[in-house]
Amino acid sequence: MEKPIQRSNFRRALGSYYFQLKRYLQWRFSDKKWASIYTDKPLEVRVFRHETPLFRKLKDVDMWMQHNKVNNLHIAAEKLDKIIIQPGETFSFWRLVGKPTKRKGYLEGMLLDHGRVISSIGGGLCQLSNLIYWAVLHTPLTVTERHRHNYDVFPDSNRALPFGSGATCAYNYIDLQIYNSTNQPFQLLVYLTDTHLVGEWRAERKPEYTYEIYEKEHWITQEYWGDYVRHNNIYRKVYNSRGELVDDQYITENHAIMMYQPLLESGQPY
Repeated sequence: MEKPIQRSNFRRALGSYYFQLKRYLQWRFSDKKWASIYTDKPLEVRVFRHETPLFRKLKDVDMWMQHNKVNNLHIAAEKLDKIIIQPGETFSFWRLVGKPTKRKGYLEGMLLDHGRVISSIGGGLCQLSNLIYWAVLHTPLTVTERHRHNYDVFPDSNRALPFGSGATCAYNYIDLQIYNSTNQPFQLLVYLTDTHLVGEWRAERKPEYTYEIYEKEHWITQEYWGDYVRHNNIYRKVYNSRGELVDDQYITENHAIMMYQPLLESGQPY
């Protein structure tokens, strides 16, 4: 893995404006059909459901950031809840959520910036994109754009899912896009309980296949420039309606710079 290039704040801001403009042009002039229709009634069949806790005690992260994150998740979830993706349509996370601003009610929340924990307006929305990405891997929908996290900030304390099974997001050019190549509509439900963020994918009919996501390879390297980098490959097993394994599909690979010591003993503080 190449050593990350440390760019000036001006260069980073200029790059962000360029890529945001490029995304706006894609939304405006692309021949993609963007998902935009909602229905109040959930589709009949629950294909997959997953939930993640709203509050986690993390080192060097003040709890006020997490409380503000919950506010931000409430606002963004309302923009996505019950969206329908018709056959041939593409779901774009940022096209539906829009730009997080103070005027819309977003607060300063936790944001990961080049391996650092900072506060930023709309911080914490990666929890929502992570959840949607993990859930969609358990459906026949196709992920056409997903960006991995480039830094592994926290150790695997109580990690339930494979490393690298999420999708980072940053308005608007680091997007999550999902294409419906099936012959039936799918619906996304996202909502918050008192303790969890919940996501469901629903459909009119039960899909032909079910899926099991797993980590096939995992390794850590020390790069020539000194830091440790964590790597893995994500696959999924495909089962037919009789529960028979019919395929083993490569999904993605992950490479992330570790922001903690790779050989921490169990229970050791980080």
